[in-house]
Amino acid sequence: MKFVSNVFICVLTLFSCTFALGEAPRPNIIIILVDDMGFSDIGCYGSEIETPNIDRLAEQGLRFTQFYNYGRCCPTRAALMTGRHPHQVGIGHMTEPPERPLGFEGPYQGFLNDNCTTIAQVLKDSDYHTLMTGKWHLGLHRQECWPMQRGFDKFYGCLSGAINYFEPGGGRGIMFGNDPVITDKDFYATDTFTDYACEFISETTKTDDKPFFLYLAYNAPHWPLNAKWEDFQKYKGKYTGGWEPLMKSRLAKQKAMGLFDEDIIPAPHVGPKWDSLKPEQQDDLDSIMAAYAGCVDSIDQNIGKLTNHLDSLGKLDNTIIFFLSDNGACQEGGRLGKGSTEMVKNPPLQTTNGVRLGLAWANACNTPFRLYKHFIHEGGACTPMIAHWPKGIPQSKRGSFVRNVAYLPDFMATCIDLSGAEYPPSLPPCEGVSITPLLNGSTKPVHTEPIFWEHEGNAGVRSGDWKLVREYKKPWELYNISKDRTEMNNLATSNKKQKSDLVQLWETWATRNEVRYPERFNMYQHLKSTQQKESRKKENQ
Repeated sequence: MKFVSNVFICVLTLFSCTFALGEAPRPNIIIILVDDMGFSDIGCYGSEIETPNIDRLAEQGLRFTQFYNYGRCCPTRAALMTGRHPHQVGIGHMTEPPERPLGFEGPYQGFLNDNCTTIAQVLKDSDYHTLMTGKWHLGLHRQECWPMQRGFDKFYGCLSGAINYFEPGGGRGIMFGNDPVITDKDFYATDTFTDYACEFISETTKTDDKPFFLYLAYNAPHWPLNAKWEDFQKYKGKYTGGWEPLMKSRLAKQKAMGLFDEDIIPAPHVGPKWDSLKPEQQDDLDSIMAAYAGCVDSIDQNIGKLTNHLDSLGKLDNTIIFFLSDNGACQEGGRLGKGSTEMVKNPPLQTTNGVRLGLAWANACNTPFRLYKHFIHEGGACTPMIAHWPKGIPQSKRGSFVRNVAYLPDFMATCIDLSGAEYPPSLPPCEGVSITPLLNGSTKPVHTEPIFWEHEGNAGVRSGDWKLVREYKKPWELYNISKDRTEMNNLATSNKKQKSDLVQLWETWATRNEVRYPERFNMYQHLKSTQQKESRKKENQ
């Protein structure tokens, strides 16, 4: 039934698209993905960080309040690029690490499989220029999985999951097309990725009148938090009060702008009380958060550079820009993170060692939600998502919120809808649906079927207002999201049949997609086990 439903949707999409595109020129499409940014980390979602350019996109566009990711960097990228679940395309856990390819097959092989297509491939076949700058993270050792082999005409960026912003190295370098390049002294990842994006766009306008698709995937604000010194200084000293007042002020702003109702109950902070920390710890924590804020501020500066460039070329009005984060803020780095003013001023180079946000600040960055990256609770799996399209979004809807559920696989269906492209009928169908009706002002749900997640044993299903979710090896929890957005009132005991029905739905989905449960698959544990077996084998020879 799912296959028939998806085929029917694709036929309707293509019919409506052909009709709609008969007169109007097809839009340029830009997807901007930032890395490890929390739900409340930009001004238009509640932050004190200065993000005027991103906020302007929201003021003139739409803000989604229930847009879901996959909780982690590469599973999110896999779903976004292919329109399918990560397990279906070979990235059920993570990609193979830089130091060693695994050769593991199936849902957890660690690179895009050959049974999927990408947005770039689909749009290229529909006569779009296809451009990418930034972080790929969908396969490193197998060249068939690289951007140029998966549909992009031009690529400048990194294949791995993390790089040094100032001087990449240590097996995590920069590529131009299929070739490694050495960066110069002026390189700064956020700036350079934007510069190449602008250059690629300019080159297409000189070639012909074909529309373009740009995937701009910033590595910021992923660790190491290599903020520029001037961006860091702008925020140093602003976080000396700690996480409690930060969360309080962000929530107040979210309520004032109408993002959440006045009666919302925020998830409590899980870190230590600020006053229990020594002054030296507080100073380092202020520096860590200032470095993080500086990285977000730098992203915003570059969004301004990109939109100004589009405007100068006369391309802004008919370019649809999507802006989102790949998951919630990142707790990797321990409870209190890692870093100091000195580490920001003199960062280690050619390495991903450096400043890390840590659990306590990550919790605050996801205000008002629970948990963070890795998890399927709202703090890990719900992302800020903005759509900006002067020619396509009705004037009366600009600056408003879209409160309908949408998620990453919808990008494939939406790009097909906007472009008039055709999804290859020989491949398994995409799992998403077009959100174009939402861009046009519709308030009807685009998802009438459940949506599913699994990452590292953390799992969930969203069906209507109900969300079933769990942390690995912990009991299933059940929430009515329409009444309890922050997942504070677990109804699993009082609504046993609802819980049971959703558990059955999830297990059916997981079985069909070869998801490992109840014991999860972890690539890093698999690698460690493989290495231990190899060592024992050599010892016994």
